[in-house]
Amino acid sequence: MSILDTLTHALKGAVNPNASATPATGSATGMAGALSSGLVLSQIMSMIQSRPGGLAGMLESFQQGGLGHLVQSWIGTGQNMPVSTDQLRNTLGSDWLSKVSQMTGLSQSDVEQHLTTMLPQVVDHVTPNGQLPQGDLSNELTTLAQRFLHR
Repeated sequence: MSILDTLTHALKGAVNPNASATPATGSATGMAGALSSGLVLSQIMSMIQSRPGGLAGMLESFQQGGLGHLVQSWIGTGQNMPVSTDQLRNTLGSDWLSKVSQMTGLSQSDVEQHLTTMLPQVVDHVTPNGQLPQGDLSNELTTLAQRFLHR
């Protein structure tokens, strides 16, 4: 399953766990879920690109918060360990999550739910060989976002 398939499938459940409709069926619920997922994905990309140290700086925040084992699972070639909303809040900060909420028009709770699903997948995608890439990730992150948003 590709990263986009994984994200799409996981995000449908995060937006509306009881919904059986998908964006492909044209339902309003599915379309709204895809739109909100795309908005959050866009903010993840922005966060990684603008954070001091980029991806490495963001992951270092998780490691400093005692979540190095999660980060290693996302970077490694095995299964990704889940991150909780509390862990996200403690690592990324309520201010940043509130800003994403305001920018996307979603509740902070919805943003947190999206991030618990998406962030491990995005990190996993940009570290396919089990190592942090060197240099600027802008092109890869932009391509990932565009592929997901235009799906």
